[in-house]
Amino acid sequence: MTLLGYTSPKDFLATTEKELEKQEVVNSLVLGIARRLAGGHSFNDNPPYFAAVMDGSGLISAAFMTPPYGLVLAAIGSEDVTPALQLIAEDLYDNGWPVPDVNGPNPTSEIFARIWTQITGSKSKLAIPQLLYELRKVTLSNQRAVGQLRLADANEGDLLAEWLLAFEQDAFGRQMRSAEAAFAFIEKSIQVENVYVWHDGAPVSMLMRSRPTRHGITVNMVYTPPELRRRGYASASVAALSQLLLDEGFEFCTLFTDAANPTSNKIYTQIGYQLVCKFDKYSFE
Repeated sequence: MTLLGYTSPKDFLATTEKELEKQEVVNSLVLGIARRLAGGHSFNDNPPYFAAVMDGSGLISAAFMTPPYGLVLAAIGSEDVTPALQLIAEDLYDNGWPVPDVNGPNPTSEIFARIWTQITGSKSKLAIPQLLYELRKVTLSNQRAVGQLRLADANEGDLLAEWLLAFEQDAFGRQMRSAEAAFAFIEKSIQVENVYVWHDGAPVSMLMRSRPTRHGITVNMVYTPPELRRRGYASASVAALSQLLLDEGFEFCTLFTDAANPTSNKIYTQIGYQLVCKFDKYSFE
């Protein structure tokens, strides 16, 4: 069993993409971000970490990290990945990579968290229990919200940057970026037509398209301000954008949800999203 490290996302994908696409939905996070990086996108000035673990039969495990964000693990097959995850953890530790958290399909992330605490002496906790959903057909029969989906306008950047920070606070318990970084991200995302709003006289809800893979794409950053909730805006916008993406030719859409929020999960299943797996993030301290 051998660990291969990469500095180039293109080289990482050349080794792993074919195998990762055998479970394209589960690996949509790894594939989507790696493909963005390979296309020239940069999250920040920090070098990314890419690793693949191989044996005589092929790819056993794969991981990437774009500091200061945490490690993301792929799903490969049904065999025990513990030895492969041990190699990845040792490689990260030996080369001084800080790992604030690990995110991946259950139980892969849980196994890595246990290994990392054994190596480093740190403590881990389940920070964000998530569910990964997949949609191939929109089943929401009627639109209950007043308004319509549209692309965000450039002059809405300030408002949507505020909503992005509020979304992060709701979803992760803290804001993941500064106000300036949030505005820059939203401004760029509006320019490339990745940001949508539900419009009912004014923007009332926000969501984005993100991380396209060969056959699928992700819907994320779904946010409605508290004072505008319970009016059906989020479900209507997710249904409309999901249908738009399918109409563009994507075979499926993926969406991550908070496992502890049964209300939103019920809404997404009504739209047509089906549960694929648990996808848990463990943090280290």
